[in-house]
Parts: sequence; structure tokens; C-alpha cells
Amino acid sequence: MAAIEVVQLSKTYGQVRAVDGISFSVEPTEVFGLVGPNGAGKTTTLEIIEGLRSPDGGTVLVGGLDMSRHAREAQERIGVQLQSTTLLDDLTVLETVGLFSSLFQRRVDTDSLIKEMALEDKKSSRVKNLSGGQKQRLAVALALVNDPEIVFLDEPTTGLDPQARRNLWDTIDAVRRRGKTVVLTTHYMEEAEVLCDRVGIMDQGRLIALDTPRELVRSLDSGSMLELEAEGVDASELQRVDGVTRVQQEGNEYLLYTQDVQRALTSVLSLSESSGFAIKDLRVRSATLEDVFIALTGRRLRE
Repeated sequence: MAAIEVVQLSKTYGQVRAVDGISFSVEPTEVFGLVGPNGAGKTTTLEIIEGLRSPDGGTVLVGGLDMSRHAREAQERIGVQLQSTTLLDDLTVLETVGLFSSLFQRRVDTDSLIKEMALEDKKSSRVKNLSGGQKQRLAVALALVNDPEIVFLDEPTTGLDPQARRNLWDTIDAVRRRGKTVVLTTHYMEEAEVLCDRVGIMDQGRLIALDTPRELVRSLDSGSMLELEAEGVDASELQRVDGVTRVQQEGNEYLLYTQDVQRALTSVLSLSESSGFAIKDLRVRSATLEDVFIALTGRRLRE
């Protein structure tokens, strides 16, 4: 049985179709990611699955329980880290974890949980004195106080500096190693590639792709990318460059998909010389999930 089963889920706010008939399942013990830009419908989808919002249509099963009829029972078996967590500033870490733990019938050992979340030396510190990364680790700890089968993490690393983000990745990996099913949302494609077994890409309320990160990148049929910045180049000429399978343009910047880097580089340089356009910058890198999003939507994720 799937840990989560979502069938034809939909939610509308006025004229905005926030979630547009999406379906997917999450297997037990996997880390499943919903990725996409802000406003794609990730948080709304998560909140419906968690039982915090009611859908306009579709069904959600969590651990085999229908959330529309057995929400309270299902919520005893899940842990939730919201996108924005409001805590009592003057409580200590230990007091905060103890308070949240008291809300559930099933509980884990508070001291062990604090240690596992790398907050042992901060357990007597007040919440207001914690750093951003420490507060996020505390939020994850609060999602684990009832020893849930399924853990939901909504944009867990937003606003963190690079080091704090990577520290939280280690924390999420520790949750995975405990045999939990993890569902997270993020607009950081690198994060999804590192953490997730499978990824669903959302855009404008729709699920536009779903697979493992490796298979999604492989679907591009382009193992590498050339990032070209140039003036006076005819984009249609780049489409015909030997070794290039696809071209995306943004102003004077061009993204060239290729399976043969050497052949594509040689062809681009030769075209530059014969056509007379000036190359300002030319970089080679591996294809990523962000490139999958660009190929599917025609725009970068930051938009």
C-alpha cells in the first residue's frame, strides 16, 4: 500500500486554479519532492494532504486513511513542518519540544530527539536566541515529536545561508535513515536532486513531470549544457549547430543542450567566426533538474 495516494486533486481560489487535477502516489520510506516556482501550488497541495485545507475535488489517502473522513486519525500518524512556524520566543528548546510532544498520544524521548537534531547544546536556549538554521532544525524536531510514519517539510531551507541549508540536508537525511516517509517542497532544484528519490515538478497548479531526478534529466536527451552569452547571433543558426539538440533563448543568453560537448563547442566557435558574432561568455556544465523545468516551460525557475 502506498504511504500517500492523491487522485485528481483540485483547489480553486476565485479565478485561480491553485491545484489543477493532479494525481500521484508516495511509496513507504521514500523521500518525495514537489518542486516548482513560488505560486506553483506546492504548499496548497501539501496542506490538503495534511488535512489543513479542504479540496474542491479529488481524494487523498494517507496511510490508507481517507483524509476527508479520518483526518484526526491520520494526523496522529504524520508530522508537519509548516512553511512558516510561529513559536513562543521565551520558551527554551527543551520546553518547546515538550509542549508540542504533549499534544500527541504517541511520543518520542525528548532528549534523544533534541540530540538527533543537533540541538543538544541549545536545549536550554530560548527560541528567540536561535539562529535561522537552528530554528529550522527545531521545526523539523517538532514534526517528529509523535514518531510519525510520514513527515511533511514545506520549503524547509528557504531563507537559510548555504552552510545552514547543507546542515539541514543532513538533518533530513537523518530522518530518512529512521525509516520515515518524507514529503518535501522546494524551489531549489539542487536540493531536490540531492535529497529526493522521486520528484514531481509543478507549474501553475499542474503536475508536469514525475520521475527520479536521474530519469528526468535523462529525458532531456542532453547530458551537458552550453551556456552562451553573445551579441548579434541568430538564434535559428544555433538551432542548426552540429551536436546541439535544443536551444533556449533569454535575451543575449542561450542555453544549448548537447550530448557531444566537444562537437558542439567546436561548432559554436566555428559559427562565431563565420557569422561574426562576439562571444561574451561560454560555459559547459552538466544538465540539471532546472534544465528539465526550462525545457518543459520555456522559462527559468526564478521567474
